[in-house]
Amino acid sequence: MTRNILAVDVRKVSTTAAESSCAGEPSTSHQPPATSYVSTHDLVAVEEPLEIRISNKPVSITMRTPGHDLELTAGFLLGEGILQSAADVEQIEAEGPNLVNVTLNTAFDSERLERNFYATSSCGVCGKASIDAVYSTGCHLLPHDGFKTASDIIHRLPATLRESQAVFDRTGGLHAAALFDGDGRLISVREDVGRHNALDKVVGAEFLAGRTPLVDRMVLVSGRASFELVQKTVMAGIPLLAAVGAPSSLAVELARRFQMTLLGFVRDDRFNVYSGEWRL
Repeated sequence: MTRNILAVDVRKVSTTAAESSCAGEPSTSHQPPATSYVSTHDLVAVEEPLEIRISNKPVSITMRTPGHDLELTAGFLLGEGILQSAADVEQIEAEGPNLVNVTLNTAFDSERLERNFYATSSCGVCGKASIDAVYSTGCHLLPHDGFKTASDIIHRLPATLRESQAVFDRTGGLHAAALFDGDGRLISVREDVGRHNALDKVVGAEFLAGRTPLVDRMVLVSGRASFELVQKTVMAGIPLLAAVGAPSSLAVELARRFQMTLLGFVRDDRFNVYSGEWRL
């Protein structure tokens, strides 16, 4: 059973202003606002650590919302350049509620993975180091031709995503990533406390089904577009990333370097195009 929602005890606090002496007139009372306290329950999104191992060697721990852990693991390892295709995986299995172990059919360079973590996740060193790390994984430029969509289709994506966020409706505390085709048809959606985990789950599901690279798909994320999300999108071969929020400067630079279409502020029938406008 997936443990993605937890009920917790809370105290709800509400404050009301002092009433006026006459209807329609501002209050002249010097009494402080009235405050009430009510004991009740609230639903919150679960956050727990997931340890990822390769051949029983620990390679990462990520804080995530439980559920779709095998997909998350596959998407994460694809984004880091450890996996190239589903044929690379001999076995992937959960060995407990918060542990996934992967057995590969190929050699595993743990030192390269550690170098990539330093350059991409912990990098305040410089943007060039982060982008060069993406090149070092063997990622190629996205095709200039092929995938096409339209602005009116992009405008419809946020509503489709929002309608599919079941856990968010109950907790208000999760990010989401959704995969679409060029006509705006929803392929899959995943939710998680971490926006990068939500994207890993979406990509990992397609990877395990043998459908990567996703050259004829686009993805929408519920928050901002960070460098890490652009990296994961590029590594999956997805030509278009749209975000409800703003992109970072390094996300824009990476998208332009790899010929990816990057859209920001996709809401209220508008959006900004930061790179790859020829796909619209």
